[in-house]
Amino acid sequence: MLRFVVVLYRYSVFVFNMLVHNHIHPSADLQVLHMDLDTFFVSVERLHNKTLHNKPLLIGGMGDRAVVASCSYEARCFGVHSAMPMKQALRLCPDAIVLRGDFEQYSRYSHLVTDIIRNKVPVYEKASIDEFYIDLSGMDRFFGSYRFALELRQTIIRESGLPISMGFANSKTVSKIATGEAKPNGQLQIVQGTEKAFLAPLPVQKIPMVGEKTCQLLRSMGVEKVKTIQEMPVELMERLLGENGRVIWKKAQGIDRSPVVPYTEQKSLSTEETFEQDTIDVKAMKQTLITLTEKLAFQLRKQNKLSACITIKIRYAGFDTYTTQARIPYTSCDHILIAKAGELFDKLYSRRQLVRLLGVRFSHLVGGNYQISLFEDTEELISLYQAMDRMRMRFNNPCAVTRAVSLAPPQKRDKKNQPQKAERKKR
Repeated sequence: MLRFVVVLYRYSVFVFNMLVHNHIHPSADLQVLHMDLDTFFVSVERLHNKTLHNKPLLIGGMGDRAVVASCSYEARCFGVHSAMPMKQALRLCPDAIVLRGDFEQYSRYSHLVTDIIRNKVPVYEKASIDEFYIDLSGMDRFFGSYRFALELRQTIIRESGLPISMGFANSKTVSKIATGEAKPNGQLQIVQGTEKAFLAPLPVQKIPMVGEKTCQLLRSMGVEKVKTIQEMPVELMERLLGENGRVIWKKAQGIDRSPVVPYTEQKSLSTEETFEQDTIDVKAMKQTLITLTEKLAFQLRKQNKLSACITIKIRYAGFDTYTTQARIPYTSCDHILIAKAGELFDKLYSRRQLVRLLGVRFSHLVGGNYQISLFEDTEELISLYQAMDRMRMRFNNPCAVTRAVSLAPPQKRDKKNQPQKAERKKR
């Protein structure tokens, strides 16, 4: 019976998406389930150490200039939040327990939860390492969408041991906000027709797309609650914030028709470079490797993706090609990826053999908002990454800003090589 239900569900979703792609509005309304693992890193740590329960917990770097990657609800009561300097967090919450964190462990649990969802539903979108959107439109005809969502949540809790909150509504925006209101480890259904009433009393920063600067601008105008935006003319919001103002106004009304569309996500990013002349210059090869890795890491961040696997390719002068790869915690950080690429190159490269081509590939990609590692990075390094990416985006050039170590000094090399060529000619 259950198999029959799943087959019918898959067919209904297929028909729904065909209607969406052909710009025909289906008669059935969207039913979107949003799921978010509560304080994901903290929950994984507590799963392996029961003594950490009910205690203020900080996960992040151990140095004076490190930042907080994640924190427990007990620590949040003191005003601590993610990306806060660790030093400041400990001033606010001096009794907190600080853990370095294990991103490999977190990646493993993320894969576990993703596999559970993948095996249960045909249409889902992984928004980050711990966040999912699931399209349950049409399930009411066969099984009951909300009932199915409740059972899926219980399955995840039972099989992973992790707390997870969920919001169920007729749009991605409202379901995401509902999840936030259901935390910690709760569930909330927003019945169709009650979206505006649900959103009205909430602060404006609860709306996705309303960042710190937009929030400050709205507050300066006396706009603190979503209800005020609901009552404003859409033209006023558009004059204030451009096209984003219209989008924010629609979200405040609970209007968001963006579907969770099944698609084949990009599986990998890769790039390679063929040398003009075959070389055994290890320094030059490593400079090239850094440049290639840096470019790909920027592409990851630009597409808001994370990679969990890096592959290095070497093609020798005789066209013999060798590759090696390694699984890594999800990241898009230059310095982490560059270091791992260097390790793999050292393992793979056979000395005294001329190299024709070098290549780098990132695979096991997922969408993710963690553009930088919060375990080792300082505030200064975080700001540096953001500034470099802004420069690259501004000039639409991944090489607009680059590491000095990746720049080969061609003039010096030419000067060195010219006398050697002259001596060979004389001989």
